[in-house]
Amino acid sequence: MIGAANPTFQKCDRADRAMSPAARSRWPRSPWRWIVTASLLLPLATVLAQCGRAPSASALAANTHAVASDTFVDRFPAPSFKERFPTEQERLVQRQAAAPTPASEPQRPAPVRTASLTPTLNLPKPSEREELTTLVSMRSSAFPYFGNNPRSDAPFLNVTNGSRKGHRSYSGRVYWQDETYNDSRVLMHVPENFDVGKPGVIVVFFHGNGATLERDVRDRQLVPQQISDSGVNAVLLAPQMAVDAADSSAGKFWQPGGFKRFLDESTSHLARLYGDPKSAAAFANMPVVIVGYSGGFLPTAWSLDVGGATGRVRGVVLLDAVYGELDKFASWIENNRSGFFVSSYTRYTKRHDQELMTMLRNKGIRVRESMDGPLQPGSVAFVQTPDGVTHRDYVTLAWTQHPVKEVLVKMAGTAPLARIASAPPSAGR
Repeated sequence: MIGAANPTFQKCDRADRAMSPAARSRWPRSPWRWIVTASLLLPLATVLAQCGRAPSASALAANTHAVASDTFVDRFPAPSFKERFPTEQERLVQRQAAAPTPASEPQRPAPVRTASLTPTLNLPKPSEREELTTLVSMRSSAFPYFGNNPRSDAPFLNVTNGSRKGHRSYSGRVYWQDETYNDSRVLMHVPENFDVGKPGVIVVFFHGNGATLERDVRDRQLVPQQISDSGVNAVLLAPQMAVDAADSSAGKFWQPGGFKRFLDESTSHLARLYGDPKSAAAFANMPVVIVGYSGGFLPTAWSLDVGGATGRVRGVVLLDAVYGELDKFASWIENNRSGFFVSSYTRYTKRHDQELMTMLRNKGIRVRESMDGPLQPGSVAFVQTPDGVTHRDYVTLAWTQHPVKEVLVKMAGTAPLARIASAPPSAGR
């Protein structure tokens, strides 16, 4: 019990029993009367705690004066403007209030923002589709890779630290498998206006060194947006290569048939993203355009050489990417005259591009050095960009702004290529 455990309550209870019956009847029974009294006379709590002895007249006068001057404004002053407004280092989040809806106007469903950069849609409208961009893990993507490097025929993971394995790049730097070569995701993009029932194309984008799919391919280089803005009936596949590393290793795309397995596995994922499982057959027969940027030249070259799906490739675009493998590019151009080849370059890759042009001319293949004309079957175009164009921004600014979009527009404007895009692919090699 509280009274039994608290000496103060015991002392005050003895004082209560010492009072006369008449005096005791005017006070509540203890010990609870002390709690009630203290709560009602809070300013006198310290004095009343001494077993009910009344305060002196001077103490009462002092407390009365203090309470009279302790107003709400004194204890809770209104905040000044500077205390409730942001400082110069802060900023207000501007919010635009929605206009009130008149009572007589019927309520309409709120607009729903789709997962894209396109305007909002007022749903439901069964005929409209959402633009979708997502990341999907695929077994046939570039990594993880535990095979050999075909150039040296040595294991790709050639460094060991306990149970940890890594790869020593050509520069001598070691990249660890669990950090750099363990991401099997693929960036997929299906524009909202894509129609699987019409001639279409799959764009495979191999990014360069020091990149991630979200930060660079999607947000900085705007590859999904360029495909949507082109208006071409195209979808995107962009596998994650070495994660944010100065390494161009091709991983599973080094393997014979690796590119074909990648395309075959992607069909079910694209059909699911499109929203129609039956569309998998259409994606399985759709022609392909490969775009390789910078270090993406290596998986591009090996996909053309041993990928097993050469018959489906209708175009190759290299963006400042001819750093080597010239024989593989020259061989594909020579043996696939139904497709087109475009290489734009800065001073960093100029020497290799000029060497490749010489190789092709020696084979009797016509080469043009501009992007002015249409892209027809068999077109081979090289274009040098001025010194002011930087390698880092090349995917968004090369010979033109948004070069991926520009190539797709030129391709779609060529009737023979459009017919090729709708035709069943020839057997791959």
